[in-house]
Amino acid sequence: MRDNWCIGYSERYTVGVWVGNFTGEAMWNVSGITGAAPVWLEIMNYLHRATPAVHPKPPVKVVAKEVEFQNNIEPPRDEWFIKGSEPTTLITGETPVLLNTKYETPRIMYPADGTIIAYDPDIPEEHQMLFFEARNSGMKFDWILNNKKIGSFDTLVSWSPKEGKYTLSLTDKQNHIIDSVKFEVRGSIP
Repeated sequence: MRDNWCIGYSERYTVGVWVGNFTGEAMWNVSGITGAAPVWLEIMNYLHRATPAVHPKPPVKVVAKEVEFQNNIEPPRDEWFIKGSEPTTLITGETPVLLNTKYETPRIMYPADGTIIAYDPDIPEEHQMLFFEARNSGMKFDWILNNKKIGSFDTLVSWSPKEGKYTLSLTDKQNHIIDSVKFEVRGSIP
């Protein structure tokens, strides 16, 4: 918790931000999302206040493709590939899995099945939130945590973690489980 960095660039500026104590002492109540990153964003917004930043164009032979991982081990994301090398299937173990960009039913994207979450003793309890995220095709669903409804129809739901083992599910209008993952929260807040 001593050094918090955020470095990024636009077509006109390269900005690096460091947040910390000059004495080298640890900071308290500062994480990556509350330290250097918001400062970096404010600086870039200020520098581009009169002229918006232009996203750089990729090289001619580079293309973006959404990549999906088997068993939701990571959320889908765009990756860059040399044109012609982009995957059409993801091979995990022996089973090829098609990479889909559209889904017929909602799926839990975070947390992945089997995730273990630990409290950070340096972050106050009120700032320790877990965000459940789903990929949705427009279908309405409910969020169910250990058989208790915690939200409806949103793709992102926040929850204050408590120590224990959990089953998170998405259910349809008829209360049928569409997708389900298990995760664990370890540790306790002092």
